Amino acid sequence: MTIHATTVVGIRHNGQVALGADGQATMGNTVAKSNVKKIRRLAGGKVLAGFAGSTADAFTLIERFEEKLSNYNNNLRRAAIELAKDWRTDRYLRKLEAMMIVASQDDLLVISGTGDVLEPDMDVAAIGSGGVYAQSAALALKKHASQLSAADMVTESLHIAADVCIYTNHNLMIERIDAV
Repeated sequence: MTIHATTVVGIRHNGQVALGADGQATMGNTVAKSNVKKIRRLAGGKVLAGFAGSTADAFTLIERFEEKLSNYNNNLRRAAIELAKDWRTDRYLRKLEAMMIVASQDDLLVISGTGDVLEPDMDVAAIGSGGVYAQSAALALKKHASQLSAADMVTESLHIAADVCIYTNHNLMIERIDAV
């Protein structure tokens, strides 16, 4: 049985970038672990990466993404495109079941195994089982509570998702990159 289910949300707002995730991993209809770390700092802390899906698959993808960042001088957009190309065409990678949100001061992108590299509208990205709830909350916060920081918006969006999605818990990990 595969361990999966999570919520990851990223927001760029007022010169800040924040990426957060809940800590729940499920196996079937049982909570397997409640404090999984699904957000990683890469490129000396200049890039954030969050994953949803199979944990082992996501770790493989994050390692590959980190290699791509290194190969392309920490150019997030180029590294994301090259990872998506490999993910779609490589026989081994093609079988991996995960999605990623990657973020830097300049970019916020969603990467999928179908070769998609998406730049979300309004600088809000969300993936995972509770992603649609977190995204809806984040969009409302950006529109009606713009005085909040990106990290505060991510936190509130994840709490709202956790209140609605049974595969999302309130054990949150939030990472941020502040304007230089």
